[in-house]
Amino acid sequence: MFFQHKILSIKAGDKVLEIGPGATPHPRANTFLEYRFLDENEAIEQRGDIKASPNFQGRPVIYYSGEKFPFNDGEFDYVIASHVLEHVPNPEVFMSEIYRVGGGRGYLEFPLPPYEYLFNFDVHTQFVWFDLQECVIKYLPKRKTALSQFNSISSEMRTALELGWDDLVSNNLEHFFIGFEYESPVSIIEQKDLSQYDSKWQQNGNTLSRRLIRKFSRLIKLLGLGRS
Repeated sequence: MFFQHKILSIKAGDKVLEIGPGATPHPRANTFLEYRFLDENEAIEQRGDIKASPNFQGRPVIYYSGEKFPFNDGEFDYVIASHVLEHVPNPEVFMSEIYRVGGGRGYLEFPLPPYEYLFNFDVHTQFVWFDLQECVIKYLPKRKTALSQFNSISSEMRTALELGWDDLVSNNLEHFFIGFEYESPVSIIEQKDLSQYDSKWQQNGNTLSRRLIRKFSRLIKLLGLGRS
């Protein structure tokens, strides 16, 4: 989760469900919902190749293997789903279940299409974005695009990411990921293509502060203090 600071409206008495917490369960979650993977290697791949199992600190973890969540209607007050929506085979069913068990309040976070075009992780099956003007989540299954034609390039980009060449992404998170709270159910609609996706780079990347950050980063690497 890149934008944990955006989670602001959880109330003291709220019962919070987190779906697919990966390696870092949210400290405020009361219950966790995890997909039951038959293969441990697949579970590791789904949580970003992090081998260590998450530490739930004794909080209950429920495993399921289908589309319907094993909870009653309105059982929770708030639902967190960070970096899960891009993995699921049917985003509309997934979101309807979130709204069913969570009363329509929660937090979503997911990578945007530019990130998928760069890296195209196999475990991500959907392009997802949020249309701010229409207040609609939009998605497009990757299998309905020609993205696979660029597999050799995206594979090279994934290797670069693993080697630490993540400056473009880490310095511009808002262009590659989105996280937002919602207070009532948000519509989700499948798209025919990516023509409706619209995100403009408006801030100048050559400001004094950014130049200083780049120089400082290079200095750290020259001094051998950066990542190995």
